Amino acid sequence: MGSAGSDPAQTAQAVKILIAGGFGVGKTTMVGAASEVEPLHTEEYLTRASVGVDDLAGIGAKTTTTVALDFGRITINDALVLYLFGTPGQERFWFMWNDLVHGAMGAVVLADTRRLEVSFASIDFFESRRIPFVVAVNCFHNVRDRTPQEVRTALDLDPHVPLVLCDAREQTEVREVLVTLVEHLMARHSASHPAV
Repeated sequence: MGSAGSDPAQTAQAVKILIAGGFGVGKTTMVGAASEVEPLHTEEYLTRASVGVDDLAGIGAKTTTTVALDFGRITINDALVLYLFGTPGQERFWFMWNDLVHGAMGAVVLADTRRLEVSFASIDFFESRRIPFVVAVNCFHNVRDRTPQEVRTALDLDPHVPLVLCDAREQTEVREVLVTLVEHLMARHSASHPAV
């Protein structure tokens, strides 16, 4: 029989992270790639009822959508476990972001260079709530059609906001995005709480 402390998730610091971004940028895929446990998805098929409501421009092959949230967990080390909450991307479900953000230490805004404009709402949401975030550019099929500086300029990001390129399907790349966010959170904490 194992001891109660044998699961790192029971003894480590738990940190809530949101994975946000526009409709169809890869949030569900990112949570699924990162999670060490079977992720929870609330995917439903797109129906004719969404015609004219959900903008499928640039993502015509998409057949499902997140209607509530995605959830996953990743252990960074013995002292730190991240709980990932993927937000729904369609505007009609944005009201849920206000509940999902409670207790979040930081966020990843996932961006698609084919449709950067769908990232603005997530960026504005976290900036207005002063929640630290990083921007991860999901390079679908390894397409890198814009430089990081071009994306930074197009999104009008503050210089202190980290921006990384990734493939949301690749666990190692998603893990690097999350490590970048954790390092960003630690740097902000150190800056606001200098050692005496």
